[in-house]
Amino acid sequence: MKRRSLLTTAAAAAALCMSFSAAAEDVTLRFSWWGGGARHDATLKAIAAFEAKNPGIKIKGEYMGFAGYQERLSTQYAGGTEPDIMQINWAWLSTFSKTGDGFYDLNKSKAVLALNQFAESDLKTGIVNGKLNALPVSYTARVMLWNMAAYGRAGLKMPATWDELFAAGPVIKQKLGDKAFAIDGELYDMILLSQTYIQQKHGTPYVSPSQPKVAMSEAAALEWVQTYKKLVANNVAVPLPVRASLGGAEKPTEQQQDWVVGNWAGNYTWDSTIGLRASTLDKSQKLDVGDFLTLPGAKSSGMFGRPSMMFAVSKRSKNPEIAAKFLNYLMTDPDAAAIVGMTRGVPTADSQFRNMVRTGALQGAELKAYLQIKKLKDAGKIELPSPLFENARFQKFVREVFETVAYGKATEQEAAKRLVEEGNALLNKIK
Repeated sequence: MKRRSLLTTAAAAAALCMSFSAAAEDVTLRFSWWGGGARHDATLKAIAAFEAKNPGIKIKGEYMGFAGYQERLSTQYAGGTEPDIMQINWAWLSTFSKTGDGFYDLNKSKAVLALNQFAESDLKTGIVNGKLNALPVSYTARVMLWNMAAYGRAGLKMPATWDELFAAGPVIKQKLGDKAFAIDGELYDMILLSQTYIQQKHGTPYVSPSQPKVAMSEAAALEWVQTYKKLVANNVAVPLPVRASLGGAEKPTEQQQDWVVGNWAGNYTWDSTIGLRASTLDKSQKLDVGDFLTLPGAKSSGMFGRPSMMFAVSKRSKNPEIAAKFLNYLMTDPDAAAIVGMTRGVPTADSQFRNMVRTGALQGAELKAYLQIKKLKDAGKIELPSPLFENARFQKFVREVFETVAYGKATEQEAAKRLVEEGNALLNKIK
């Protein structure tokens, strides 16, 4: 029976391939993504390689930086002019496809998709109401990244506990000067770092993963704000006003001179950005991934992890099967892996991940971070966050509340009350 099933599947696949050959003449698919120069160049090369293997199929790239990408896609989507293939954030599924009907159901193209290359837990992240709306390109989570040279100059080891992190701030200032801090991060990074502490202590993130409501009590929210202030007051985290004075509060860490020379001794960041952070350091600095800081008896790991980005196919595409075939090439083909590398993070597909390890593309701190995350993920200790937490309107609200604290315009109690009361009201509107 198994042999007959395989033969039937093979016959169906062959028939579908024949239909591709017949349908591929003069077919042009639009593919949109965001990223930087390295991602753009690699993706364009992968597109050219796919087109060479599939005469008659053309992939038109539409690419830009992240700023404004969602807004452009939303406008296209509303007007029915979205690209055939789209790179999207995982959280956007709740915006574009609340009921699972916003994108093409990729289950319909199983014959050309090597879905066995993806773990079941990864595939689930793209399923909405039983429909496979998107495939996860890579998975990313927050890690503790330390400058070993900077901590060495301060006579400290890399922090392994929260107490060691809080204690490091004053020592680093004393040993390395007034410009030195134990860890850097944009406002959002420090909001997440503080949330990690609270989630470990109280067992819940800010927003409930299963319901459109604030999960923290007002007492927990108050401690969240207080933890953020403690990071800044203890010279642990670079204060928001300081970052703002150095070319803008959202200026990336790797572009900061104090990071380059080792004054800022750490970073709380996505594992996918480790290479970027390391790329600008002077030769006397060296990065390493430290232990994930965890409170004794923590109720949750608190690690913030999710698919870093996904690929989806338009429900209006006239050639969804061909679009699926292209996605399968881009996400699972070894040749594509050699071209694209880690420009979208560590590949979720098993074959491409193994190719990264075999060729040495994934090694050092990046491999260490990946294994740290994988251990917690496989153990079920990373809870998928609520997509509403990363909703653009909600993000703006949370940042604005913490900004009032950072600039002394609101008390800790006032901020905590807003986070609970106004947070619940806003979640109820955008759910």
